[in-house]
Amino acid sequence: MKETLEETLEEKLKETRNITFLADILYLWINREGDIMEQLLFGISGLPQGDGSRKFKYASAIPYLKALGLDAMELLFVRNVNVTAKNMEEILKSKEENDFYLSAHGSHYINLNSEEKGKQNESLERIKAAAAGLISVRGRSLIFHPGYYMKAAKTEAYLTIKENLLKLPSQGIDYRLETTGKETQFGTLEELVSLCKEVKTCKLCIDFSHIHARTNGSLKSYEDFKSILQYISCHLGREALDDLHIHMGGIAYGLKGEIKHLPLQESDFNYTACLQAIKDFNVRGCIIAEGPLLERDALLLKETYNNL
Repeated sequence: MKETLEETLEEKLKETRNITFLADILYLWINREGDIMEQLLFGISGLPQGDGSRKFKYASAIPYLKALGLDAMELLFVRNVNVTAKNMEEILKSKEENDFYLSAHGSHYINLNSEEKGKQNESLERIKAAAAGLISVRGRSLIFHPGYYMKAAKTEAYLTIKENLLKLPSQGIDYRLETTGKETQFGTLEELVSLCKEVKTCKLCIDFSHIHARTNGSLKSYEDFKSILQYISCHLGREALDDLHIHMGGIAYGLKGEIKHLPLQESDFNYTACLQAIKDFNVRGCIIAEGPLLERDALLLKETYNNL
């Protein structure tokens, strides 16, 4: 009898979770008219540093960042989905109370072009799990790197990754494909823009620092950043610039591309020219600062943008 009762309770719990999950999906679909952002938001990747006197959780980080004048945070699901039944409600409450924008970065262990079919399927499951975590706190953009070329020709890798992306369910969130920083990684601007045209559930995450590193420091002037935004507008339309997710930060690189993130002012990344191009194109969406200084660099970006 005990086992039967436990099984019944577990089934009821599963039903409750499914109802909550479906309600969140419905909420996101109803609010998809907000796909065109009204402004440009600024935020950080992961938890803030603060002054070192306290450790933050997602729920406590939101009002702290809001008080600083920031608008967004990218939840880091890079090793595991760290939004669970235990912290989901407090994160959602904090988000709603502070009118805060949440995105998430998916697992680093995604390769939709793996030579092993099983690993491709595991990658899809990791993306789905991250999507479920993001939906539970009513976030909207799930960012991830699609994979690696491996031994395949680039055109073959493209087709395999596209085939797998088409398997992802439409759940009211945007799967954001991030431009990558190393030559071994699939994810040039051209590849991802093309995928976004062919896979309707996918949108672009433009990481200007990754492009800079991948091309051995090619983004030097205003014209370089302008050409990227023109390319996006030309191929994806004005609506892509009205809802663009952006990563930006200082970066160290070598002949093979990205090495590590740096503080903005300790790198050669021309963030002022980048922000000027973004402002001139009236880009809306969200800029996420990456690197060791987190909120300090995010505030630097926001203040620079506002002063242009």
